[in-house]
Amino acid sequence: MDGHLPLWRNTTHDWANTVDADHLAAIRRDPAAFAPGGMRQLILEVVAYAADEAQSRGAGRCAVTLNADGSVCVADDGRGTDTRFDAEGRPVKKPVMATKDLRFFDHPDAEALPGGHPRRGMSVVAALSEWLVHTNRRADGAWSQRYAYGVPTTGLRPVEGDGTTGTTVHFHATQLPCSGGELASDELARLVSSWPRLTAEVHDRRHG
Repeated sequence: MDGHLPLWRNTTHDWANTVDADHLAAIRRDPAAFAPGGMRQLILEVVAYAADEAQSRGAGRCAVTLNADGSVCVADDGRGTDTRFDAEGRPVKKPVMATKDLRFFDHPDAEALPGGHPRRGMSVVAALSEWLVHTNRRADGAWSQRYAYGVPTTGLRPVEGDGTTGTTVHFHATQLPCSGGELASDELARLVSSWPRLTAEVHDRRHG
């Protein structure tokens, strides 16, 4: 626990716990249990947060890019990940990458993602990724942070605003169970279009 953090009310994540190392290690020990659909599951875990935002706002957009280096980038046009300021004016981002989602992770009756497997949260993506970069643009600032297997390797780095808001999660997952072959972009496009208020598209750049 980080006692210096303000006592903000927890909704989806525990604001007082910036990194839950035991939680991340448990995911890495059993990737088949937490990412049973392999890369498909991880992408849907990220898109589910964009869908949450679209649901709360009435509509939203999301783009999934499959890159030639094996990485995936998911970008939405929401309000950005909740980021607040402590008593000294320092930005504090909700710990969505490095701690469990209180709504889903320990609940056997958690909602199913479009692929048919239970939703567990963004920390599954981070824990199984060699690297992950989270860029967060909000009305009151923009920041980027890098992770290795769920553990932050940088602080919140300010980035120049571009007049937009939204969240971009770019990750390279390496600790995945066998997923039965290459992810088909047309299947993925069908799955990410399952959320009614989210307009999603898939860009496949894996083969030039």
